[in-house]
Amino acid sequence: MFKSSMWDERYAGKDFFYGREPNDFLRDHAAQLPKGRVLCLAEGEGRNAGFLAQQGFQVTAVDQSAVGLAKARALATERNVSIQTIQTDLGTFEPAAGYWQGIVSIWAHMPAPARASLHQRCVAGLATGGVFLLEAYTPRQIEKRTGGPADPFLLMNVEDLRRELTGLHFLLAREIERDVREGAGHNGISAVVQILAIKP
Repeated sequence: MFKSSMWDERYAGKDFFYGREPNDFLRDHAAQLPKGRVLCLAEGEGRNAGFLAQQGFQVTAVDQSAVGLAKARALATERNVSIQTIQTDLGTFEPAAGYWQGIVSIWAHMPAPARASLHQRCVAGLATGGVFLLEAYTPRQIEKRTGGPADPFLLMNVEDLRRELTGLHFLLAREIERDVREGAGHNGISAVVQILAIKP
């Protein structure tokens, strides 16, 4: 796993490293999340959590960086909404079983075995009819150098995600290139994988 100190340093500045606006894929598909409890994984400085809270969701943001989560709470307050936060390592995090109407994973890159285990815990964590939404970089992103990790072991593809998320029905599963503009961290044409799946 990445050390939390690395992320604390990244989020320590006054600016928001990945910007203050929600991820485009999340914004475009938020209406497909059932209203209720939504869990945001690797949420960092809270741009997605704050957006979802503004849409009426009950949001819990999970991240290993205390600095990032403090900014997430401040951003939510600025937007006149509230979120819950949990500081923990996703490698050991246990979402409450059958509890969540939505689980959102935006750029939650971690070593493949730990990620596969987390994804099965996410499947168990979704309530019936709950939706899992993910956007992440694929291995083709390394050559683009517009954001994301440079280690292919941390990147994702549709085939692996279909296997890791066994038990869900896939509404959308694709690898595409799109222009990602998110603060200083993500800037340019990017190779991404996008997943939208429901628990039957």
